[in-house]
Amino acid sequence: MSHPPAAHDAGRSVPVSPATAWDHPEPLPVSSAPVPEYGSGSLADLLPTLAAGLGVPATAAAIPELTPADRNCVFLIDGLGWEQLRAHPHEAPFMTSLLDSSRGGTGRPITAGYPATTATSLASVGTGLPPGAHGLPGYTARNPETGELMNQLRWNPWTEPRAWQPYPTVFQLADAAGVHTAQVSSPTFEHTPLTKVALSGGTFLGRLSGEDRMDLAAEQLAAGDRSLVYTYYAEVDGKGHRFGVDSDPWRGQLMYVDRLVQRLAEQLPPRTALYITADHGMIDIPFDEQHRIDFDEDWELRAGVALLGGEGRARHVYAVPGAEADVLAVWREVLGEQFWVAGRDEAIAAGWFGPAIDERVYARIGDVVAAARDDVLIIASQREPKESAMVGNHGSMTAVEQLVPLLEVRT
Repeated sequence: MSHPPAAHDAGRSVPVSPATAWDHPEPLPVSSAPVPEYGSGSLADLLPTLAAGLGVPATAAAIPELTPADRNCVFLIDGLGWEQLRAHPHEAPFMTSLLDSSRGGTGRPITAGYPATTATSLASVGTGLPPGAHGLPGYTARNPETGELMNQLRWNPWTEPRAWQPYPTVFQLADAAGVHTAQVSSPTFEHTPLTKVALSGGTFLGRLSGEDRMDLAAEQLAAGDRSLVYTYYAEVDGKGHRFGVDSDPWRGQLMYVDRLVQRLAEQLPPRTALYITADHGMIDIPFDEQHRIDFDEDWELRAGVALLGGEGRARHVYAVPGAEADVLAVWREVLGEQFWVAGRDEAIAAGWFGPAIDERVYARIGDVVAAARDDVLIIASQREPKESAMVGNHGSMTAVEQLVPLLEVRT
């Protein structure tokens, strides 16, 4: 059952533009946040569109400009935002060529979804549903059944996967419809709960090297008259978190993955459409008190808070029962010029998590939801020491985090 508040317009879709999040020095109302383009131009719309073109029942073409193909491949590059790609044409010449309309390129940005983080985005990709439906609304979120914070990337503490995310994946629907379906990724991910609830269906094929994944993905595309293949690469994100976007290690990974994309593109069988996309972009945050506000050292932000979830740029704040209004007021007063700060029902009504919220998902969302507008983080140096030390970060609705590429190669 859905939980649509009275003020929520289920059809609302606010386009995201690169300037929206940065050009307003004064605080903006919650309704001004640049909401993802659910239903017409988000990650959740990609696989249903491809599956509909393959004749898979219970799917629909939400991105109508994508022409159907008999064979379809999605290559997801973790952490490669639209703005980062456009800023590095020399490191990514092949992908950059797919942006050049004079050379037949049709690349454009789509929106990741909120929050712009890996677990949420992969679930949106695989299920074809926005976060309010699939129910992975953040890096960490409260399990209403236990009261504990659950890390949805690492699936810790363990929770029954199908109870947490009960919907079939698009891969499962395609496999049931007779489409040759495969996921080609790291062997590490084969049996993870996140893979089970977000990316399972058909055959999982694990390969360690990027080159082996590209070669195998091409083979899998050719294995069926109708095929749907997914492949993935993680280290652009890993280097961004550790060293920062535009660091030498990050640029080295971008150069490498650009060669992988070209390797796959040059092996595509006939009647294939290859789509290159990502799960989120990334922004580097300076290491000073102005840009990194430490929840563990800030008594005002801690007052009345039972659990701090999400991540630095996309926080779920769970209040002590009865303190919800006070916590919202304090967070809005302290952070209102740097974050969009909303109560749970305000964020839902504004469409942050999609056009409707499943009843089971409602209490997973924070009593207060804080999304960064500026280059700032809410870290938690004691609770989250590793996350608090990351250079590159993501999660919010700014263009640098939210916009991801949708590049196409056809044969």
